[in-house]
Order: sequence, then C-alpha cells, then structure tokens
Amino acid sequence: MKFTLTILSFLFLSFCISINAQKNATDSLMKKAYNEIYDNPENAIKIGKDLLEKDNDINTSIKIYMLLSTAHIAKRNFDESLKYILKAKELSQKTNDAKNQASVLIAVAIQYQQMELFSKSLETLNEADTYLAKTPDSPERYLETARSYAIRGMIYKSQSNSEIALEKFLIALQNFEKAPLSKTASSNVSVVYYNIGYCYLNLNQIDNAQKAFLQSVNYARKNHAKSLEAFALKGMAEMYKQKREYQTAIDLLQKAESLSKNTGDIVLNEGIYKEMSDNYLALRQQDLYQLYNRKYFEMRFKRKENELTSINRVIDNHNKDTSAKNKEIKSYYIYLMIISSVISLMIISVFLYLILKIKKQNKKYQREIQQIIHTS
Repeated sequence: MKFTLTILSFLFLSFCISINAQKNATDSLMKKAYNEIYDNPENAIKIGKDLLEKDNDINTSIKIYMLLSTAHIAKRNFDESLKYILKAKELSQKTNDAKNQASVLIAVAIQYQQMELFSKSLETLNEADTYLAKTPDSPERYLETARSYAIRGMIYKSQSNSEIALEKFLIALQNFEKAPLSKTASSNVSVVYYNIGYCYLNLNQIDNAQKAFLQSVNYARKNHAKSLEAFALKGMAEMYKQKREYQTAIDLLQKAESLSKNTGDIVLNEGIYKEMSDNYLALRQQDLYQLYNRKYFEMRFKRKENELTSINRVIDNHNKDTSAKNKEIKSYYIYLMIISSVISLMIISVFLYLILKIKKQNKKYQREIQQIIHTS
C-alpha cells in the first residue's frame, strides 16, 4: 500500500513539474515574441503559431491570439490581425475573467482605431470600461486604463481635435506612471509621446512638440523598439520641415528609414517616403523627389488594399453579430409569447372555473327557493 502511494505521489509530482515547465517555456517564448513584435514581427508570428499548436488552456490561447493580432498590426496586415483578435474575443466570452475580457476588448478597439472605424472603436472601449470597473485596483488595471485613454486620444487626434486628444493622452500617461514600466509599457508610452508631439505640432507649439518627440525616442530606445524610434524621428523631421530646415529633416528621415528596414510597417514606410519626397521637392532635387514619391504611392496603394480587405471582414463579422442578436431577440420574444400564452390560459381557466362555480351555486339557490315556495 505504501509503495503504491509512493508511486502515485511520484507520478503526480512529475506531472506537476512537467506542466509547470511547459508553462514556463510558453511564458518565455511569449516574452521573446513580444520583444520582437515591432522590429521582427515575422518571427513573433512564427513563435505565436508554434505555440498555438500546443495544448493550451483558454487563457493562454487568448494571449497567443492577442500576440498574433498585435504582430500583424505591426505589419499593418489588418485582415489577419482582425481574424486573430476576433478569435481572442470569442474565447474571452467563455471566461468569467473581467480583466481578460477588458484586455481583449481594448485590443479590438485598437484594431478598429487603426482601420479608422472610430465609432466602432469608441463603442468597444465603452464596453471594455464596464469590465474594467469590475476589476480591483492593480497595475494591470492601470495599464489597461492607460491604453483605453491612449486610443481615445488617437481617435480625437485623427479627427483634428488636438486639445481634447492631449487631455486623453495626459490621462493615459498618469495611469502608466501608476504601474511598473515593463518593456511593453515603455513601447506604449513611446507611442503616446509620439502622438502628443503631433498634437503640439498641430497647435503650432514647436518647442513642446520637440520635447514630446525626444521623450518618444527615449522610451523607444529603452525597449530597443527600432520602428517606434523611427516613428519618433519621422515626427521630428516634420517639425524641422515646418521650420524649413529641410536637410536636417532628411537626415532624420534617412535614419528612420534605416531603422525601419526589417519591420515591414506599411504605414511607417508610407510616412517616411511622403516626408522624404516633400523635403526633396523643397530642395528642388527632382530625381530623389520622384523616387520617393513613387515609393510613397506604392505604400499608400498597399495600405488601402489591406484596409479594404479588413473592412470586408468587419462587415462580415458585424452581419454575424447582428444575425446572432436577431436570433437572441427572436428567441426572447418566442419565450415571452409562450409565457404569455400559458398565463392567459391559466387566467381563462380560473375565470371558467369561477363562472361554472357561480352557475352551479345559482342553480342550487334556485332549487332551494323553489322548495321554499312549494312548502309555503
């Protein structure tokens, strides 16, 4: 008996060690993939797909789908990104984890914001807020709240509401400060400062814009995120273009182009090529202007093509959601009709019973009255 218990204990311990080792290996690979999202998204995607083939629990699968979605956003492949984030959303609805559900919804909102479906993004953020309200105070809650405000800020910036956008971005920074600054958070802070820089540019506050872009560069370097550094340098180049320091702008753009070489970020490359062509045109260097103008239009066409495919997927998903809601409403009304019918039948039955009872009593009273009449 003791020998059997010893064997069972050993097997159970071995199983626990194996599961723990597998979890640690998965976490390690996930961390590696997230570190490579911006500079080598293809490798991050490969790691994510390899992890999907393993037997994962639901929460791990959600994280992997979110990783794959983010990596495809880094490549501006919105169609694939949307596909993975919708799978994560579908899985999250099967859990009771409010934090997970909020994280997934915020990721979906980012997707819609990137595709310029702003009303859909805001609608999703409002849904995420209901789940965030259910989560206790924690670093994760602050980080998700920060991301939520950052997306709102980007939406207002895109709609040329720079002052409102700045308010949202500053609230995002306040929430980032309440949590330990991981590499991923550093990247997010870099993105926020980059957008703040553009808000100040739009408000013609050049000095504040420069400070924000420099902060964006610093936070990007903390995470060794070359593409984010390239974005910040592109922003600084636009600032120098406004000051008519065209050669300085070109020097910054050349550095940004070098940093973004392996990222495959269509939007980043589109922006760099657009700025390069503008600055070379200002310097009247026609050959270089034509070269970068052609590259700009190639990237622009590719981005529009990707966006069109993604919008078709959004429409399909919206139709699917609408159909599901219609079925739910139909089922609800059928259920109401059944209950109403049952209640109506019960009421009619009671009334019939009462009517018959009263009729019976009336007949009884009539007989008694007849008897009294006859006896008298």
